Amino acid sequence: MTTLTITSRSQDTFRKEVLQHLGVALGSQVEVNLLPNGRAELKAAKSKGSAREPQSFLKGKTNDTKLIIKEINDAIADTNVWPRSTRC
Repeated sequence: MTTLTITSRSQDTFRKEVLQHLGVALGSQVEVNLLPNGRAELKAAKSKGSAREPQSFLKGKTNDTKLIIKEINDAIADTNVWPRSTRC
């Protein structure tokens, strides 16, 4: 379990391993669902993606694994940025 410290400005800084686990980077958004008994659930907010930044579709999601074209096309299709008919 990771423990976080709240600053005097009511802010927190997430450790690198937490950000990697959530699959988020600087500028990304995180959804917080407040649960009963003082608990909360964090998850990466779904990105709408950008056709101007296609390299960002897979950033932080491959663990430095090389992907085949089909895997890349499937990842792009999951972003709903381009219609399927224009995929590679």
